[in-house]
Amino acid sequence: MRVILRADVANVGHKGDVLDVADGFGRNFLIPKGFALKATDGALAQAEAMRRARSVRDARDREGAEELARRLTPVVIRIPARAGTEGRLFGSVTAADIAEAVAAQTGITLDRRRVHLEDPIKNLGSHEIAVRLHTEVEVRLQVEIYGEGRPSP
Repeated sequence: MRVILRADVANVGHKGDVLDVADGFGRNFLIPKGFALKATDGALAQAEAMRRARSVRDARDREGAEELARRLTPVVIRIPARAGTEGRLFGSVTAADIAEAVAAQTGITLDRRRVHLEDPIKNLGSHEIAVRLHTEVEVRLQVEIYGEGRPSP
């Protein structure tokens, strides 16, 4: 069965893609859920318009992400935290804490899900954190965790 996706479907395709799928998958899942419509001549023209709109939107989003990357690259985000004498934190610094600090210090709002931490930060010091602003744009953000009550170097 030939269908046109009306929305992004994980592991299947993106909005506007024209796909050949199994009859049962199209008839029992994609079409009833509103994820796809059967490919007809008129619908194929509509799919082309969806693809063009997606590419324009994607280019605009990528340009915006590249601009944010240029603004974030030289910035060092400083976050105060309570720590013991050996530099181990009483708790941890999470992606949400980093996103909040970026917003407070630069005025740039980041979604915490865009901040990629392997594990929460549990030590004082300087850390390099990956922030994925777009599927094609990733910036390495410098984050410095310093002890509360101590001056930041």
